[in-house]
Amino acid sequence: MPQLIAGNWKMHCLTADAIALAEAVAAGAAGITAELLVCPTALHVAAVAKALAGSPVAVGGQDCHQTPQGAHTGDIAAPMLRDAGASYVILGHSERRQNHDETDELIREKTIAAVEAGLTPIVCVGETLDQRTGGQETEVVGWQIAGSLPKPFAGVVAYEPVWAIGTGKTATEQDVATMHAFIREELVRQFGEDGHGIRILYGGSVKASNAAALLAVPHVGGALVGGASLKADEFLTIARAARSG
Repeated sequence: MPQLIAGNWKMHCLTADAIALAEAVAAGAAGITAELLVCPTALHVAAVAKALAGSPVAVGGQDCHQTPQGAHTGDIAAPMLRDAGASYVILGHSERRQNHDETDELIREKTIAAVEAGLTPIVCVGETLDQRTGGQETEVVGWQIAGSLPKPFAGVVAYEPVWAIGTGKTATEQDVATMHAFIREELVRQFGEDGHGIRILYGGSVKASNAAALLAVPHVGGALVGGASLKADEFLTIARAARSG
């Protein structure tokens, strides 16, 4: 299975910027064997999907509500993302868990809603610095997997070492290998044989300079790229470093 290289644009880009970035990614996608995905803000999903029509680059959202419609001011329903041209949605990102107090139960409900709408969910898990220094990293991630993923699970898992984002600390290849091996074991334990086929992305400060090493780690099925995805050349360089199978 080719690796998936997903760009999380977070709260960046005005409409013209988003279209230009999408077009630049599509223009450089020829010959890349990895699956490519960009996730703009919900406001720009439709414009980016239109710009990428006919290209090998997929479009995703960054969050969705757990219900398909209703009186939820400011929220976006999964069917709306699908209608706008999205095929994926990121759920449970550490910034959503921390800044919006999202729980595993809520993320599971959103994941179910995403699948019902025809979207592939990318569910994020990961431990904080306090949890890692306290030796709780596997316990935390194991509980997040159990609480956030419905059974059966038709989606992708992304591991984010929250402790290595904006702290000055860096996850080593061994850190990534250890946690991804644990996540694979948990997926198999919780989902049986189906757990072998669930892709596990790595999402901790992936950039052009470290992509090849990180993407070569066992059980790394791709990358969830943050800041580096806002530069088409760097995002494409990361994608070229991906394994084809």
